[in-house]
Amino acid sequence: MQLYFSRHSVASTVGIALEEAGLEFEAVKVDFANGAQTKEPYTSLNPKARVPTLVHGENTMTEAGALLEYVADLAPDAGLRPSDPVQVARMREAMFYFASTMHVNHAHRQRGARWASLETSLDDMRKKVPENMAGCCAYVSEHMLQGPFVLGNQFSLADIYLYVICTWLQDDGVNLDDFPKIQDFIKMMESRASVRAVQERGMM
Repeated sequence: MQLYFSRHSVASTVGIALEEAGLEFEAVKVDFANGAQTKEPYTSLNPKARVPTLVHGENTMTEAGALLEYVADLAPDAGLRPSDPVQVARMREAMFYFASTMHVNHAHRQRGARWASLETSLDDMRKKVPENMAGCCAYVSEHMLQGPFVLGNQFSLADIYLYVICTWLQDDGVNLDDFPKIQDFIKMMESRASVRAVQERGMM
């Protein structure tokens, strides 16, 4: 397997999941600084010009949430996804929130050109990022982290997704001292061998 990534991106979620699953993969860096994601040969793999992209044999797949579920399917004994349907739904509820709300709020800091052109509009979006991300952190603290993990005492794909987003919070202007549950969650995740392995690969 080849996992295409850029540093500090959501692609590291897939790397962590692969490490948790004990699956071998090659991490291939896409140089966003030089716009490699917008040029061949990468656009032939992913015409969306984003990461992650996973190549497994003859199959090329994209989107972090889909790839996380794919890894869980490849390694069902790794415990990345619960067996109880309600818990699966709660895991996906969290992951969809991270993808559709937290990640989008974060992207307004550096990727505002996706939504607006005027510099005044871009500046206004950037200024809202600390407030919006802090609001998300409050929601996560109060309504999602019911235990050490999103699903209480059970580790899942949702924790991987949340952890990677948490690595962006300080740069987004969030004061983590306001969210001790998230601080504890970050420390716990950083003690996992899978997270350390992805850090050592230079993905984060």
